[in-house]
Amino acid sequence: MIYNTLNQKKVKNLSEGKYADGQGIWLIKRSKNAGKWVLRLNVSGKRREMGLGPWPDVSISEARGCAAAARRKLREGFDPIEERQMARVKQRRLTVSEAIDGCFQARQAELKKDGYTGRWMSPLNVHVIPKLGKPSVEEINQHQIVRILEPIWHTKPESASKALNRINLTLKHAAALGLDVDLQATMKARALLGKQRHKVTHIPSIPYPEMPEFYSWLCEKELTSSLALRFLILTAARTREVRFARHDEIRDDIWLLPSERTKTGQEHRVPLSSETLKVIHLTTPQSISGFVFPTHSGKAMSDAAMPTFMKREGHTSRPA
Repeated sequence: MIYNTLNQKKVKNLSEGKYADGQGIWLIKRSKNAGKWVLRLNVSGKRREMGLGPWPDVSISEARGCAAAARRKLREGFDPIEERQMARVKQRRLTVSEAIDGCFQARQAELKKDGYTGRWMSPLNVHVIPKLGKPSVEEINQHQIVRILEPIWHTKPESASKALNRINLTLKHAAALGLDVDLQATMKARALLGKQRHKVTHIPSIPYPEMPEFYSWLCEKELTSSLALRFLILTAARTREVRFARHDEIRDDIWLLPSERTKTGQEHRVPLSSETLKVIHLTTPQSISGFVFPTHSGKAMSDAAMPTFMKREGHTSRPA
């Protein structure tokens, strides 16, 4: 096998093309005055290419030296290409904000509507990124996490817990990139923050025996919100599903609820009673936009519309 077939003078006079130097080293010239050095290696049974630098900035002797070091790494059982990629990631300072964004992109397919509703990022955008987004993710420790979450740990426990959980996922993502992060930082922070004192107060539900009387009372009201409440009671659907219900989803006596609007992500077929169809019929003159329960502007009903109606009418309980 012939090695070192190229020399400086010969390389300078070569035209565009690929030229072998031996031992897997190739010079790829894009023009007479520019090109790059490439090393072809067999890594785990697969042929891969590793760049050795641009020509003429990197001389033949430098390229051969880099190639020899890479082959030595390979003989020792290491992947020189992967090691160099990891070194580049470490060399580049990855901020907490960038690490969060990378983690979100990696998990996006698992999230409802690909995470475009903003719920996954919301506690991070509000409580974490403004205060902790600029430092390197490798610098993050439990004391910094405690400092940003302590003010909301008891007053906004749900947001604080979600933020802590997503910081933990971000640190795991950074560790997978090969960065030297403290994977126990969130666990230590939780220990320092202690147990949350906030008590969850559930909205009381209307007792089942009282529902017929309550429904009869609703029938006396000629408001979109009261019609929506009647529809919600009769179909046992979620508030969001009712708010965004459309007339083109009603097929005879079946409501075809699309998968993108259900919690499970699966299409629901909801049978509609004669009373439910009566409610839908009452909404028809108003529904120019296609929504069954639109606002005056034609948009979908607000998530506060039904609770506001109940509160205004003096009801502290909700239909269960």
